Amino acid sequence: MDTFLSSANEILNDLNGVLWGWPMIILLVGTHLYLTIRLRFPQRYVFHAIGLSVKRDRNAAGDVSQFSALVTGLAATIGTGNIIGVATAVVCGGPGAVFWCWVTGLLGIATKYAEGLLAVKYRVRGEDGKMRGGPMYAIERGMKCKWLAVAFAAFTFLASFGIGCMVQSNAISTTAADSFGIAPHWTGLTLATLVAAVVFFGVKGIARVCEALVPFMAIFYVVGCLWLLAVNYEYIWPAVQCILSEAFSLRAAEGGAAGSAIMLAMRFGVARGLFSNEAGMGSAPIVAAAAQTRNPVRQALVSSTSVFWDTVVICALTGVVLVSTTLAPNGIDATTTSDILTKRAFGQIPLAIAQINVGEVMLSVAIFTFAFSTILGWSYYGEKALEYLCGRFSRQARYIYRALIIAGSFGGANWALDFVWNFGDLANALMAIPNLICLIVLSGVIVHETRHYLWEDRLEEEEGD
Repeated sequence: MDTFLSSANEILNDLNGVLWGWPMIILLVGTHLYLTIRLRFPQRYVFHAIGLSVKRDRNAAGDVSQFSALVTGLAATIGTGNIIGVATAVVCGGPGAVFWCWVTGLLGIATKYAEGLLAVKYRVRGEDGKMRGGPMYAIERGMKCKWLAVAFAAFTFLASFGIGCMVQSNAISTTAADSFGIAPHWTGLTLATLVAAVVFFGVKGIARVCEALVPFMAIFYVVGCLWLLAVNYEYIWPAVQCILSEAFSLRAAEGGAAGSAIMLAMRFGVARGLFSNEAGMGSAPIVAAAAQTRNPVRQALVSSTSVFWDTVVICALTGVVLVSTTLAPNGIDATTTSDILTKRAFGQIPLAIAQINVGEVMLSVAIFTFAFSTILGWSYYGEKALEYLCGRFSRQARYIYRALIIAGSFGGANWALDFVWNFGDLANALMAIPNLICLIVLSGVIVHETRHYLWEDRLEEEEGD
């Protein structure tokens, strides 16, 4: 098994080297820029959108509230990408990767807005009365391109086991083993049991858990980051300067050609930015389509706030914490592995109870809650993608999928870190390509809806009025 995983990891690494080269960076960032300009910088509405996110459209069509849809989407995005993903970007791409991760998120607000709008615009009500939507429906109904819709759904199904499951369970098991000496198979068994207890209740059960878990875990983690910044306060500004200068560095990277350093920073920064906020992947629109909302633009605005919280706030905090940690004279450097870097960083919190470092406990709790919530959110995405693929056999497929995601939670906890991260990156890229094509092709529809509801001040209007 180890030989097979090693060979598979080499293949995945080679594929990612191609997929995450300049073409993918140009397509992703280019789409972010294109939509930002064409939609007249929707980032300026983010605080208004935050206000909308806590309001209910009780009589509107949908399965869950706008806030429930948002926190379920946040549960899937705020995961290990915000902690170990950012650390991986720093280790592999240098401090400059943090800048490109942040830029990807800032510009990605426009893309997440566009995805949410199309999800509601082209959603359908299934025979069971539940809403179904997402890029596969927008591609089929808006672009009239069934084969591309099927490809997106298939890639989403695969990604739910990569970014959504194996990466997350691996992060939990690695942290549990390093911090508490718990064997991976016990962690995997416990996690699989917890996942099983939630996923069989469907979207409403997942949403209820996420409503309780997401605000707690985000506040808890931010407090830990602010504590660390207070510890290394002298190195906050030097860390920011280092991030900015390394983002545009043209030095040779470990013997490579001049300019390879900026390529590495952009590659890992953009890849980890996408992994973290998922803007451009088309995942969050799947749950956005279930929201109770009176028109597509209201939910689009609410959806866009997830990128703000995920990348502009949490990932930025993580990046500054990690880089300032490596600059401080504490013996920690960025040449170590990503999981050890984060562990040592949080280990600097100067408080221990019964000889147990509080910082490491905070990190462990953050990784568990982030990763567990991500598995729940992505299990919904994967299930909806499979329902689209299976059609009238979707009911049977749904239960088979739930069993597979539970098994994946166990398997990911016991596999090598490099393999699961490379699999996650590959699945992300394969999902993003058809979704980004859809956003560009249907950008005229997005602009038309935005003009009618947002620019002409009709946000309170019901769709179809």
